[in-house]
Amino acid sequence: MKIPKETEQKIAQLQLLEQNLQNFLIQKQAFQTKLIEIENALKELEKTKNTPYKIVGTIMVASKKEDLKKDLNSQKEVIELRIKNLEKQEEKIKEKAKETQTQVMQEIKK
Repeated sequence: MKIPKETEQKIAQLQLLEQNLQNFLIQKQAFQTKLIEIENALKELEKTKNTPYKIVGTIMVASKKEDLKKDLNSQKEVIELRIKNLEKQEEKIKEKAKETQTQVMQEIKK
């Protein structure tokens, strides 16, 4: 059975979509890990009664608790937005992949 060139191109496109989806999942997982780290840092910051420190480059610098809180919350917001953006892109890729897969299956059955 010979597969038409157009169908072969759709199969290649489907493989590319799958790779893109995998890349988005890896990025999303990295951001989720960073988000957990930030949330844990915020919890620890609430518990501490000592002077908190912030790592800047290769040194630790004493910081105000409120400044660290603002910085961590700002980072948290940015990461949450990135995760939402990745989820939207991921959903679009899934829809496109499903659509392409359906087309390929219909063409193969012919």
